[in-house]
Amino acid sequence: MKLRFLGIIPNTPVDDSPTIWLDEDTGDLLIQSYRATEEDVKACQQIGSIPGHSTDVPEHETIVRLPAVMLKYIPRPEGDNGEVPRT
Repeated sequence: MKLRFLGIIPNTPVDDSPTIWLDEDTGDLLIQSYRATEEDVKACQQIGSIPGHSTDVPEHETIVRLPAVMLKYIPRPEGDNGEVPRT
């Protein structure tokens, strides 16, 4: 696996450091961040995703909370300004 460091949340202490990497072989992102709270997970489950799809989080998955400041490190297609649409 060929990983490339993309960024770390600015001014974080040594043991509290949300970080993001890119797997250059697959294009996948690897994200170290804050574990979503039980309240966050329940809110995600209430919203759901697509009709008929389970809202359970399987054992091999988790929900993480990525601070907005980290979005600048996510690679975007050319011409994408990186703004997150507000609803």
